[in-house]
Amino acid sequence: MPRLPGSAPAGSRLGAASGAAPRLFRRGAGQVRTAAVGARVVIDSPKWRRLAGMGIDELTVRGRQATWTLLERFGVAGGARPPRDATGGRGGSRARPDPLARFRETVRDRFFPGACDAASASVLRSRLPRAAGALLAAAESVCAGRFDLLGYRGLRFGDPIDWHLDPVSGRRSPPGHWSRLDPLDASRAGDSKVVWELNRHQWMVILGQAYRLTGEERFAQAFARQATHWMEANPPQRGINWASSLEAALRLISWTWTMALVASSQVLTAAMFARLVWCIEAHARHIERHLSRYFSPNTHLTGEALGLFYAGAVFPWLRGAARWRALGARILGEQSERQVLPDGVHFELSTCYQRYTAEFYLHFLILARRQGIAVPAPLHARLERLIEFLLAVRRPDGSVPSLGDDDGGALLPLALRPPGDFRGLFALAAAFLGRADFAWAAGGPAPEVLWVLGPRGLESLEALDPAPPASAPSRLFPSGGYAVMRSGWDRAAHHAILDAGPLGCSVSGGHGHADLLSIQCSAFGEPFLVDPGTGVYAAGRPWRDHFRSSAAHSTVEVDGRPQAVPEGPFRWRHRPAACLRRFVSTEHYDYADADHDAYGRLPDPVRHRRRVIFARRRYWVLVDDLEGEAEHRIELRFQFAPLPVSMDDDSWARARGAGGGGLLLRAFARIPLQASLLCGESAPFQGWISPAYGRAVPAPLLVYRTQGRLPLRIVTLLYPIASSLDPPPRVRLAGDSGSAPDGLALAHGDGLFDALAWGDDGVVLRRA
Repeated sequence: MPRLPGSAPAGSRLGAASGAAPRLFRRGAGQVRTAAVGARVVIDSPKWRRLAGMGIDELTVRGRQATWTLLERFGVAGGARPPRDATGGRGGSRARPDPLARFRETVRDRFFPGACDAASASVLRSRLPRAAGALLAAAESVCAGRFDLLGYRGLRFGDPIDWHLDPVSGRRSPPGHWSRLDPLDASRAGDSKVVWELNRHQWMVILGQAYRLTGEERFAQAFARQATHWMEANPPQRGINWASSLEAALRLISWTWTMALVASSQVLTAAMFARLVWCIEAHARHIERHLSRYFSPNTHLTGEALGLFYAGAVFPWLRGAARWRALGARILGEQSERQVLPDGVHFELSTCYQRYTAEFYLHFLILARRQGIAVPAPLHARLERLIEFLLAVRRPDGSVPSLGDDDGGALLPLALRPPGDFRGLFALAAAFLGRADFAWAAGGPAPEVLWVLGPRGLESLEALDPAPPASAPSRLFPSGGYAVMRSGWDRAAHHAILDAGPLGCSVSGGHGHADLLSIQCSAFGEPFLVDPGTGVYAAGRPWRDHFRSSAAHSTVEVDGRPQAVPEGPFRWRHRPAACLRRFVSTEHYDYADADHDAYGRLPDPVRHRRRVIFARRRYWVLVDDLEGEAEHRIELRFQFAPLPVSMDDDSWARARGAGGGGLLLRAFARIPLQASLLCGESAPFQGWISPAYGRAVPAPLLVYRTQGRLPLRIVTLLYPIASSLDPPPRVRLAGDSGSAPDGLALAHGDGLFDALAWGDDGVVLRRA
């Protein structure tokens, strides 16, 4: 099972091509292309195009931030030394007789009750002993210098910890002012995502939890020792760990939580507390000066706003506290309207980042209520819609599928869970919002509820009568472009998602994939067709480009070209448009009709239209139309989960699930289709999935290939079987032999018969 990043595919060559190409100048992370046109010089690069599109407000904000950056470089702003006394005088705080005593007295009323109530730990030990044991084991690993981060296990960063090291590549980011570093330059910094994951210090919260569970001072001592060393090795504005305001905010939140958890420890002396608060204040100042208002105004900005709100709410005696609290609340309110689409889908079109956003707003609303701060009602409603979408796409086995980028990150992992396990989020939302359907999705008590809301929160959760959503199981999300089709809410249900939304958010599409009209499906509760995952970000470009490519998803490729071409790890050269034109859900079937214009850029433009029909409780039919005039090479791909898949003699692909069930798949067309199964190929990459950031595992990929003159229609049957040995149905295409199939007839093994017809006006299903 390889770790990522990997090398480029064998035989590939990276470098400048020979010939009379325009001169390229290296400019930071981008390239500037210059060419003489008459008497003018045309400058073309992503950065120049971005600059040309900036408005006055953006130029003003960026100019102000650039000024702060210059002042920091010359030592005029920031960089104050830690305080030497208990009052934190050098940190710019208002003088207090004993800030630590004040913190210990007020934190129970100002912070999350679960983090401050000793009963939370005792209830966790008695009610959820396995979760308590897992936390203690994780804390022991941290004390031994072993870190489980993202998809990596047992990473070591040295003793003492090298806070700038990426142990996967062995590279260490250079020193200097943060603005002089390029975190996406893997040749110098390694994988900044790995470095930043260590420096989020969420593992420090685990140490605080272990202290609460055991009362052993060694866990609090480990926190104090590592926090002290971090402050010495990472002075404000110096190094990669100050290069992202979001990372600074998440670290601030981790420190605040850990301080609350170890508040009663002897290790938290007045001097230690003063140093910690000084550093939190430095973080808040840095975040305020370098908010991602235009650089990355998505979860970066909302996470930064939450960090400011934390600092202002929990440490009210700091000079900027009131301003940070108000600014954070205002940004979170404004961004909820901008980032949460009307149907509840987060505008980055990623279930991972939707989870981030839901967690940000849950923490904000709970903490605001503790502070007595009124929050507009629409914000509560948007939070509920965010979680309703996650509940709708949740698979029958309880996992939430990947859509778009999924690096496995979370605001604050208060329990150890695998990727796709959102039960803690559902449980906390159920307890706070009083939602029985969220409680049903949670499946029972969760450690997150105890740590955030305390025993009373657990009582609120268990007072609910869990029940699946009252709405129909199949649902359209028109703003996000997702059609969910399911047979029911039971554990053995069939479930599918058609992705007909845009390529990522409107800002950059950075976390989107070229997966237009792709499909995922589960049969008898088990995932069969899946999203391939993410791989890595900047550290392994070939892997990065593969996992977000069209070829890695269950959709159609034309002439071997992707639907969109990457322009760096978080941008695209062009942004094709998809449109979900129709969705109908009836008692007997669901029907979705969508298309996209990605191949309109070809010399002979091609339009891909996909219709998905779900014959209730039985099977899916995919009708793919490729409309054009010339001859083209067509590839229809289906990415399976890592499970056994074979080709039967009669051209059916047979996937065998771990639970005994299976999925049969076969494509039909009027011209010959060549089917092949690929798994773990490296030249080029084919047949891989990434179950967690930094990991790749082989998984079967079924490809149907053909070449001919368009138009072309391919009809694919996805047929769940209760036993992986069940025979396939008998299938006959409808329509004249010289025309595209406009229906099919199925004879099932139980003697039942279906006749299905489709046209531009919809679907007709007859059963006998």
